[in-house]
Amino acid sequence: MHPRQKKLILVLSAVPFLVIYAGIALAIYDAMPKQKLLELVYFVVAGTAWAFPLKPVMKWANKPVD
Repeated sequence: MHPRQKKLILVLSAVPFLVIYAGIALAIYDAMPKQKLLELVYFVVAGTAWAFPLKPVMKWANKPVD
């Protein structure tokens, strides 16, 4: 598969995932108690956790063509 096709698949799968992820993250934030330390920890975790489900797709898209 051509690298440009792989990148297109990555974008077409990542954008909807990130929109859904952001919606879920905001819903969880709204339900949380408003404590500054808890919010800090939540945003650090939520701000980095999105990358783990996308990591296999990113690796696949950046893999050299054989």
